[in-house]
Amino acid sequence: MNAPVTAAPASSPFTWPVRVYWEDTDAGGIVFYANYLKFFERARTEWLRDLGIEQQRLRDEVGGMFVVTDTQLRYHRPARLDDLLLVTACVLEAGRASLTIQQSARLKPRQASDLPVLLCEGTIRIGWVDAATLRPQRIPPLVLQALQLMHAA
Repeated sequence: MNAPVTAAPASSPFTWPVRVYWEDTDAGGIVFYANYLKFFERARTEWLRDLGIEQQRLRDEVGGMFVVTDTQLRYHRPARLDDLLLVTACVLEAGRASLTIQQSARLKPRQASDLPVLLCEGTIRIGWVDAATLRPQRIPPLVLQALQLMHAA
């Protein structure tokens, strides 16, 4: 069966700070819409690294890698030059060969009493593939264990 397994909700998602630089903005001075995908990629990479999963090492030692297979984003408000964003990542669903990651970018408040403002949110589906053939494979157990997912066999 290929039915997804819904991950148990995390107490709080992984959060990675991202500063907005000139190169991230468009002619209007706001973050170019496609750059949110870059911010999300960085947060996913750092989240995995924080869990002890180094993607290059996995490719070298296990022979596989994650690839993005689907993205769905919704934009709420623009980010601007020098803004500090809090970019999150957490597993929404886990299947045998893929993960659906829920992500968001929020403007970090300037005052501790304020709440972060939601700028962009979405889901990113990543699939595990053999690095040589790019054919789908099961996600290695060591990755699932690091993510602390209960995975159906």
